[in-house]
Amino acid sequence: MKRPLFIGSEIYRGSSYGSWHPLRVPRVSTVIDLSRAMGWLPNEAYVPSPRAKPNALTIWHTQAYLSALHAAETAQHVSDDVRIRHGLGTSNNPVFPEMYRRPATAAGGSLLAGELLRDGGIVYHPAGGTHHAMPDRAGGFCYLNDPVLAILALQRNGAARIAYVDIDAHHPDGVEVAFGDDPDVLMISVHEDGLWPRTGALGAMDSLVNVPVPRDLNDDEMALIRDQVILPRVEAFRPDAIVIQCGADGVEEDPQAHLSLSNNAHWAIVRDLMDLAPRLLVLGGGGYNPWSVGRLWTGVWATLNGYDIPDRVTPDGEDVLRGLRFDGNRRGKNPPEQWFTSLQDTPRNGPIREEVRHRLAQL
Repeated sequence: MKRPLFIGSEIYRGSSYGSWHPLRVPRVSTVIDLSRAMGWLPNEAYVPSPRAKPNALTIWHTQAYLSALHAAETAQHVSDDVRIRHGLGTSNNPVFPEMYRRPATAAGGSLLAGELLRDGGIVYHPAGGTHHAMPDRAGGFCYLNDPVLAILALQRNGAARIAYVDIDAHHPDGVEVAFGDDPDVLMISVHEDGLWPRTGALGAMDSLVNVPVPRDLNDDEMALIRDQVILPRVEAFRPDAIVIQCGADGVEEDPQAHLSLSNNAHWAIVRDLMDLAPRLLVLGGGGYNPWSVGRLWTGVWATLNGYDIPDRVTPDGEDVLRGLRFDGNRRGKNPPEQWFTSLQDTPRNGPIREEVRHRLAQL
């Protein structure tokens, strides 16, 4: 079996959407540092992400939008016309120094993943998962839609049937625009009902399944969705490749959503999907608490490699976690000791509510 590969870049270490923005927190750099501190990321498994050239991005995005995005980074300013037409320079998608280079690096990683998986294997790309961007505009913190680019790259490299499973708390509206009616792409999204962008109504067709879930979804309820919806539909589809968007904003400590999962729920879904296709690409996505997203995504990398997650992180791993800050949010004022010393959350089990059972019965 091929060694799983980890696509990363140092551009994420010093880049921020701004001191007030939810994406001010370190995420990918934390996963890289923590994985190395645990002894799980040798040099031969790490692949530096290329920056996608504008021409490569036109397989999904319009030339006008790409030109506007590049010009906005250069000028560090957008006109009112560009803001209205392309969604740049808004509170969600602000102007910041790397506003083209950073998403183009994530997009380049997803395009590269399609090539690396030509003959099978596993690729982890935690900087990916920006699933809201549209062909001609930014949205929801997403300037480029790298999941769409990843699927197109997989298709170009021999994967005829692709299953896309998205467990971010937010619905992947951009990916659905691209592939919602494509019979060769199975899309399954589990997302919080009523959360922005307020798309993805409950329903299932042959290749599109949307599962909006109520607030406070617990691990047992997610396990039921996994076993009754995700796994049987992916198995029946018999994909050549699986893409998992593993957004970490569904855990209880995340400030942008209202679900009550532990990171165990995400790891279980990744583990159970791993053997259902010869190609597996796992992307990141949402996640706005630096401790919960860093610990969850590092645990994903451990899961992909078959590493046992210890009860306590290494001393170097603890240094990484104690070095994080979450300024401007109440959850960062008194972090629990567990966030510094362990990767694994306490499971958040609970009753399976009738509301959840009723929704699944309609699929």
